[in-house]
Amino acid sequence: MKINNLEELFLYELRDTYDAEKQLVKALPKMAKAASSDELRQAFENHLQETERQVERLEAVFDELGQKAKSETCEAMEGLVKEGKNMVDAKGDPSARDAGLIAAAQKVEHYEIASYGCLVTWAQQLGKTAVAEMLRQTLNEEKAADRKLNELAESRLNQQAQTAR
Repeated sequence: MKINNLEELFLYELRDTYDAEKQLVKALPKMAKAASSDELRQAFENHLQETERQVERLEAVFDELGQKAKSETCEAMEGLVKEGKNMVDAKGDPSARDAGLIAAAQKVEHYEIASYGCLVTWAQQLGKTAVAEMLRQTLNEEKAADRKLNELAESRLNQQAQTAR
């Protein structure tokens, strides 16, 4: 790989993020199915729908840039998805697994927040205002998803995991 300027870096990271979102579209249904909490399952299902829209938004970003929507393998997301799968496959108390699923999902959200934060900043720097706004919408959605997961964990799911036997 050779990156010569911010524009090339931006496109590379955009392709990486596109791949990350597509990986999540495959992983989220498994996480939803593994959740024992109805609220957590619903949060994963809602975020799946949102992630599908985010994939479409990234395709619109590529279109706005006059680029073909293509992926660059996101190795970081591969690792995060693998950690999530470990929680999906975990045996034992369901409430403890739910707490682990939340942790795995929040790791993903934090990665996405970092990725979209960089993309928004770079799009602005490159004078791509419309693209920056599309990416900022996704950044805000990722932050909201993280807050929702944190709320679920702190409101009761972590407590249930603590008292599990």
